[in-house]
Amino acid sequence: MRRMGLDVGDKTIGVAVSDELGFTAQGIETIRREGKKKDYLRLEELIKQYEIGEIIVGLPKNMNGTIGPRGELCQAFGEYVHNRSRIPVVMWDERLTTMAAERTLLEADVSRKKRKQVIDKMAAVMILQNYMDAKPQIGG
Repeated sequence: MRRMGLDVGDKTIGVAVSDELGFTAQGIETIRREGKKKDYLRLEELIKQYEIGEIIVGLPKNMNGTIGPRGELCQAFGEYVHNRSRIPVVMWDERLTTMAAERTLLEADVSRKKRKQVIDKMAAVMILQNYMDAKPQIGG
């Protein structure tokens, strides 16, 4: 079963998918936000294309573990995706993933312009990979 990881932001949604066995995550796309319905239509195409069986949505918690306004928006988006797709959606703590993605890209000497283009996709990869690494018993 393939899984999809989402890094939901105000302007973009980073998208990653797993291999069929659930070992590795690959970034596939950064969706420009155009409204919840249009955003979902593109996600729906990707869900069908990759035969997704579970969706992992990054949940940006505050450092003290509480959920703020940004987290509430991600939860609402995850619920919307679940209600439309009927696919299980898991909210996954994404604290520091964007910073880790940025650091990885800096270490790889990726230019600022290029980083901006791939940061959300890279964050989605990290969200999905962290989830799969923490849940090895789930398998494919």
